[in-house]
Amino acid sequence: MLKAAIVGASGYAGHQLASIILRHPQLELAALYVSPQSADLNRRISELYGDLAGRCDLQLQGLSLEDVPAAAADLDLVFLATAHQTAHDEAPLFIAGGCTVFDLSGAYRVPQADFYTAYYGFAHEHQDLFAKTCYALCEWCDRKELQAASLISLPGCYPTVSQLSLRPLYEAGVIDPTVRPVINAVSGVSGAGRKAALSNSFCEVSLNAYGLFTHRHQPEISYHLGHQVVFNPHLGSFKRGILATTTCRLAPGKTLADAKAALRQAYADKPLVRVKDGTVKLQDVQGLPCCDLSVAGDNEYIVVSGAIDNLLKGAAAQAVQACNLHYGFEETSALW
Repeated sequence: MLKAAIVGASGYAGHQLASIILRHPQLELAALYVSPQSADLNRRISELYGDLAGRCDLQLQGLSLEDVPAAAADLDLVFLATAHQTAHDEAPLFIAGGCTVFDLSGAYRVPQADFYTAYYGFAHEHQDLFAKTCYALCEWCDRKELQAASLISLPGCYPTVSQLSLRPLYEAGVIDPTVRPVINAVSGVSGAGRKAALSNSFCEVSLNAYGLFTHRHQPEISYHLGHQVVFNPHLGSFKRGILATTTCRLAPGKTLADAKAALRQAYADKPLVRVKDGTVKLQDVQGLPCCDLSVAGDNEYIVVSGAIDNLLKGAAAQAVQACNLHYGFEETSALW
């Protein structure tokens, strides 16, 4: 059994990680950490999340930067479900202590220093770590690179569904590379995290666009696709899930049938992507570790619909999927 810990365990993604790890046959949940300033410090996680009662009574321990080397000595791997700069600071110390790091934050997603000053508000001081990092969009990343990496960076939730929607179409030459796809994506309020704020209160949230042409996930999507996109995020008054509809212009001579064939061929052997006829629905993926895709269109344009649970395929489940692939476990172990 490999000993695993979660940093940022009191958050929504941390809760999902704990639930998955507890049923994983090759992982032992050894420790749960929060910031020393957290209001949840020293509480049992089952007090926060009643579904873990009788399954996990670990306490939420405080973890400062100075505590990381000692914590790492007792672990094989760690999941960082923390603020971006916290993950930036802690990841090198966990790696130095012999841990494999699975980072759910944005701290190591794009190997460009100016990306972090522009979109995350801090200077990236560990550019050397990108040589040891694998960006783990699991259906598309290089498996040998993933197995060799000591730092596995998980894509953002919006970039996950967006790239899964578009990558097969670019690879197959189905869509016109000179016309930017337009991604309209709606997320539930859990994407904003557990900390209470007016901006994610159900009494305040309406269906609205935000971050137009300024959202940090646009450059992440464009960088890893190798193509620029227009990205329009929206916030909806529901708990969890993302529905993205992406409008693309077909390449000359290509058809809707070609788009359908590209999706089905790309994901025929990928257990956590389901290509469907008709439309996809949030309710079909909420609580599940998979992405549902479908495509509709006419003679000139297609619309790809994608749905994920932002806390699972967009965060915790993809992190454990990457863990399974890294260690050579069954890809879907503990996920279904």
